Amino acid sequence: MSILEIALASQIWARRGEKRPLDFDESDGLKALLRVAFVFLAFTLLIAGLNIAAGRPQMLAQRSAPVVTGR
Repeated sequence: MSILEIALASQIWARRGEKRPLDFDESDGLKALLRVAFVFLAFTLLIAGLNIAAGRPQMLAQRSAPVVTGR
């Protein structure tokens, strides 16, 4: 048996007697949403910090957008 097969068999054997809750609680959804928000915020702050450290903060627009007149 390869190492992967042994590891997989070990995982299956360890989880054999484990009972998992099957129902979905509202708090589970809230936890997932909070984790996604936290990861998004952390990633945004990381990118902003790297840009500031590089000496070039990101701008949404380098110059004003042209005004579109009537067609």
